Amino acid sequence: MQADANLQRRNLRIGLISLLAACGMLALGFAAVPLYRLFCQVTGFGGTTQRATEQQASLAERMGRSAGAKKVSIRFDASVARNMPWQFKPLQVTDTVQFGQRDIAVYQATNLSSVPVTGNATFNVEPEQAGRYFQKIQCFCFTEQTLEPGQTVDMPVLYYVDPAALDDPNMKDVEQITLSYTFHPAKKAGS
Repeated sequence: MQADANLQRRNLRIGLISLLAACGMLALGFAAVPLYRLFCQVTGFGGTTQRATEQQASLAERMGRSAGAKKVSIRFDASVARNMPWQFKPLQVTDTVQFGQRDIAVYQATNLSSVPVTGNATFNVEPEQAGRYFQKIQCFCFTEQTLEPGQTVDMPVLYYVDPAALDDPNMKDVEQITLSYTFHPAKKAGS
């Protein structure tokens, strides 16, 4: 009898440990996407750009001037998801900027449908190692955008390339950085 009671306690303990482990794995599964997004935003991993304040931009501009007049080419790319009834394009395909100097890129979007459409822009920077140095101060990608039927709007991006990139050996051979956006229909509440 004593052996049966010990066996039952061990089985119960193993069952509880297994249940707790399964619940923990389930919680990690739900947290994986937001944690990965946060990791990418903090580190620039996967070409994720960084978000900068006006103070950071001013400091970078001063650092860029002290680093000399080194420049980098920026290429602008735009696309829409298959189910997005918009035309979306950059008004200028390339630009050359000095490290640390603020610049503006303007994209243009047109709603080609007969109903209002709300979209979200996802973004990426290539090469990946440049993501941590590409700083956006203001961007249409920070919020949802709604266009009325047939409406065309200009969407600016205020950005700079952090002069700290000049000290990174992984950025030594980078001559061009590509900023790429894709617009997707916004998810409706409850979906």
